[in-house]
Amino acid sequence: MNTTSSGGSSVPDSAAGSGTVLLVEDDPDQRRCAVALLTQWGYRPLAAGTAEEALELLGETRVVFSLVALRLPGMSGIELIRRAPHLVATGPIIMIADAGHSVQIVEAIQAGADDFIRRPYTVDDLETAVRAAAARPRREADEPPENHDERLHRELALLTSPQMRDIQQVIRQAAQADVTVLVCGETGVGKELVARAIHAHSGRRRAPFIKVNCAAVPRELLESELFGHERGAFTGAHQRKPGRFELADGGTMFLDEIGELHPALQAKLLHVLQDGEFSRVGGHQNLKVDVRTICATNRDLSREVARGRFRQDLFYRLNVIDILVPPLRERRADIPGLVEYFVQRYSREFNVAERELAPEIMQAFLTYSWPGNIRELENFIKRMIVLQDWTLARTLVAASTAPPLDQRASSATSTSFAMAGSSLKEISRRAVLEAEREVIGRALEQCRWNRVKAAKMLKISYRALLYKIKDMGLRQDRAAS
Repeated sequence: MNTTSSGGSSVPDSAAGSGTVLLVEDDPDQRRCAVALLTQWGYRPLAAGTAEEALELLGETRVVFSLVALRLPGMSGIELIRRAPHLVATGPIIMIADAGHSVQIVEAIQAGADDFIRRPYTVDDLETAVRAAAARPRREADEPPENHDERLHRELALLTSPQMRDIQQVIRQAAQADVTVLVCGETGVGKELVARAIHAHSGRRRAPFIKVNCAAVPRELLESELFGHERGAFTGAHQRKPGRFELADGGTMFLDEIGELHPALQAKLLHVLQDGEFSRVGGHQNLKVDVRTICATNRDLSREVARGRFRQDLFYRLNVIDILVPPLRERRADIPGLVEYFVQRYSREFNVAERELAPEIMQAFLTYSWPGNIRELENFIKRMIVLQDWTLARTLVAASTAPPLDQRASSATSTSFAMAGSSLKEISRRAVLEAEREVIGRALEQCRWNRVKAAKMLKISYRALLYKIKDMGLRQDRAAS
C-alpha cells in the first residue's frame, strides 16, 4: 500500500468508527498496513490471507463492512461472498481488485459487492472507501439471515438425548458465571457449538467471539497470532499487529485444541488468564484486556499433565467448569434430528429437491458407529445430496459398519421397521431404544451386573447408565439365562 496521504499522520475523523470489520487480503504487507490503519480508526479487524481462513475466522460474526481481495489463493473473493451470504446482508463489501479485472468486478457487484478499490491503493483511497462504507445504511437481504442466537438455540434443540439435555443445562449455568470453561470430547462432537452457545447466553453476546485453532497455526507464529507483535519484532514484522486477545476484548476467546499449545505459550496464557495482561511479541508495554476464555480439546489433559506435557497450574485454571461432550455413538437419539436438519439445510444450499429418507436408510444411519461424529455425519449427507445418490447410506454405511448387535437385535430392529402406519420419527426412536437396550443388556451380562464396570465398558457415566437401566426397564434376572 502506498502510505502517502494528504491527511498527514493523524487519524482522519472522516474514517473513524467502531465495530468489527473483515479484511481478506493475500498480500501480507498490504494486509498488515490495512490492519494498522483500521485499528487506528477505531475498528476491530478480522484479518485473513485466504477465503477459507476468512470463513473459519468469521463464523456467524456480523461485521460493519468487509474488505475482500478479488483474487485470492484457492477460493476467490467472489466465491467467498456467495459462501457467506450474511456478509451481504449485514454490511457493505469493498472489493480489492487488480488492474484488468473489470469483468470480475462486475461479477462481484452482481454477487453483492458495493464498491471496489484498485491496487496499489493509498491511505486516501482506503479512507474514502471506508468512509463511504461507514456512511451507507445497513441493508437486509430478501430473506433476513436468522439471528445467531436463534440459530444456536435451534441447533441445540436438535440434540434431544439425555446427555445433551444435561449439557444444555450446564451451558445455561456456565454462561452466567464469567469463568473459564474446558470443553472436552472427540473430534467432531460439537465442542465449538457448545462454546458458541455459552457465549450467546452470556452477557458478552454482543461482543466478539474470536476463535483460534492452536493446532492449525504454526508454533512459531502462534504467539504473534494470539498476542500480536510490534514493528520489527522479527523478520517480516513491518507493522504493529494486534493479536486475537486484543480483538476479543470485552468478548469471548475460544482456544480450540488447547492440548497442542507449546509449553512456552502455556506460561504466557496462564498469565493472561490470571491477570488479564500480556505484552505483544517484541513489546515491553503490558496491555490489559477483559476476555472470557473457553478452551476445547480432544485430549485427556489430566493425562498430559501426568506426562509433563501440560502445565498443571494452567490445567486447574482452565478446568473451572468442564463439559464432556459424548461421541455420537453414545447418544444415537440425536441422529434422526441431525439427519433431518442436514438434509433440509444442504438440499436448500445445493438447490436439490428435498426427499424424505426411507426407513432402511435411517436404520443405516442409526446403526453406524460414526467415528468422525457429527462432522462425519454432516459430510456424508452433504455428499449424498450433491451426488443425489440416496443409496449411499445403504452401501457405504453398511459396508463400513461392523455392528455390535447380534442376530436377535437385527431381527427386532427389522421387525420395528416393518410396522405399517408408523411415522419415520417413531420408527427411528424405537430403533434407537432397541439398539441401546440390547447393547446395554449384553454389557451388564458380561460384567455380571456390576454397573461400575459396565459403565466403563460402554464409556458412559455411571449416572447415565443407571438412568438408562431404569428408563429401559432392564432387570438383573435376564443374566440368569
